Amino acid sequence: MYSAKSFAKVNIFLKITGTKEFNGNLYHTFNSRFMLIKNLYDTIEFIPQSCDSFTIEGVDGVDVKDNIIYKAYKALNQYTGDLDILEFFYNHKVVVKKNIPFGAGLGGGSSNAATFMRMVKEICNLKVSTKELANIGSTIGADVPFFIYGYSSANVSGFGEIIEEFKEEALNLEIFTPQIACDTALVYKTFRENFLKDVSPYAGASFMLNSSKDILSSNISPTELNDLYKSALLVYPKLKEYEKEGWYFSGSGSSFFKIAN
Repeated sequence: MYSAKSFAKVNIFLKITGTKEFNGNLYHTFNSRFMLIKNLYDTIEFIPQSCDSFTIEGVDGVDVKDNIIYKAYKALNQYTGDLDILEFFYNHKVVVKKNIPFGAGLGGGSSNAATFMRMVKEICNLKVSTKELANIGSTIGADVPFFIYGYSSANVSGFGEIIEEFKEEALNLEIFTPQIACDTALVYKTFRENFLKDVSPYAGASFMLNSSKDILSSNISPTELNDLYKSALLVYPKLKEYEKEGWYFSGSGSSFFKIAN
């Protein structure tokens, strides 16, 4: 059996800077600081089993072909053409042990995909660099490249493909996730329809120079720190009931976080 931890992340800040077409699709561009959360993680396991087709267990309610891990598997096959990948997953199933809440803005699915790709690279001895792996990941999801690199903290920009490690002290963050699963596509669509006209291509540039501790200690409002909070509130107004002073909103939601006392 092969096993690896798949860590969560928070967005210390997230500022939308525009839109960009990539591979025929329209993506939002942004400036953000991603920070890994080392005490919250899923576990990805490859367990020996004869399989007629690619098999994933532990992610209930999601069809295999809609699962981001399956998309990572297909993307790796297409890019490398390595038959060892096919052979391996005829003889192993993927088991996901979930702890990261779904629709929480903590990057659980993207982290799972990235962890899967890193495991396959090592086990199948794929002749691809980390940068190539991140480029493959960028075709699957905006957060995947960050998890591919595995930095504890990084400035992330473009549509998620530009990753710059940011060396800083690790923060002890407290996270609260209400029983609300936010639909990322819907939150972005709502932002595009209501707020896109007001964005600046330089939004968040000043935040990228400052430590996460200084940013979170600056008493800035949650809506100013994370542009998607405004659109998430339009789609899920109940989120307002969970807003507390000193807490901030991660990604497209629904988790709030703060520096632990």
